[in-house]
Amino acid sequence: MEMTKRYRIWWQVIFWSVLWFLIPFVLGNGWDRSASFFQREASSSVAIGLLVYINLKWLLPKLYFQKKQGLFILVGLAIVIALTFLVFYLNKIGFFNAFDIPKRGPDINKDNLRRFSAMKWIGRFMPLLVSFIGSTLFEIAAYANKKETETVQLQKEKLETEVKFLKSQINPHFLFNALNNIYTLSVIKSDAAPENLLRLSDMLRYMLYDCEAEKVPLQREIDYIRNFVNLKLLKDSQGLNVEVDLDESRPNLMVAPMLFIPFIENAFKHSKIEDLQHGWIKIYLKTAADHILLEVQNSIPTNAFTKDKEGGIGLENVRRQLQLLYPEHHELEISTNDTTYLVSLKITFS
Repeated sequence: MEMTKRYRIWWQVIFWSVLWFLIPFVLGNGWDRSASFFQREASSSVAIGLLVYINLKWLLPKLYFQKKQGLFILVGLAIVIALTFLVFYLNKIGFFNAFDIPKRGPDINKDNLRRFSAMKWIGRFMPLLVSFIGSTLFEIAAYANKKETETVQLQKEKLETEVKFLKSQINPHFLFNALNNIYTLSVIKSDAAPENLLRLSDMLRYMLYDCEAEKVPLQREIDYIRNFVNLKLLKDSQGLNVEVDLDESRPNLMVAPMLFIPFIENAFKHSKIEDLQHGWIKIYLKTAADHILLEVQNSIPTNAFTKDKEGGIGLENVRRQLQLLYPEHHELEISTNDTTYLVSLKITFS
């Protein structure tokens, strides 16, 4: 970073010095008398380079960027005027063998000589002033761009940290219950024990490793949902009233991980699915060319009923994830009546 700033300073020093050497050279036919022209303009180029260096090295960092703009302007103008007088004086005394101010003679009076000197002074002052203003604007633009980049990077890191935190809020009760159910299967020596142990292993691998990525293939989300539902179904050997319809026609579609499962977890949590006569859940996932649609419906028990009070990720948590990951590209609708709770999530792709 320090090296980049140093290069930028020297680039501006060279740029402004050469610019104000070439402009009068081209406009003033400097090639006709290049030797005398070089001598005359050498002092201005050196002064401009010195001014730009002082401005970028000290004035801007120590004054302007420290919220001392008034003092910056006063000191900057003072240096511009001082260097103008220095250049004017060196040329006037013939230090560079130039600046041919007319000698007094019959055709030159004091007023003409005074006007001629004033024009020459302005001619030395303007390049210094323009270089001071120009180098200031260039550096302010570079500073603003740097701060904007830092702000964007900071916001990105903040959002990534927040999303990782939100995704980490997994309901531990599900894991404990799944392990207990698999343990029961192993005790009774059920052939289903190894298969369900692999399901749980696959889910844990997905949660711990795959979810670190910003996007995952849709197939991995679908596999996670299927494993989750199958492990939940171990609770009752008679079978639970759960319908699952997951569209696997676009398995490589990239989506943010762990967005769908909270709604499914919520359905199992509040539907009282153990009530084989009245409890039910329907899970529907459909993909299209420009969107994914998830619908989760569950029964509402007649009596208020909630389990796993510690909860899982939570709907407010998911809303926040959607705002961070799919701003302006998602629609989340939640509706309810006396018997049914419905969640509809549509994610569109730009």
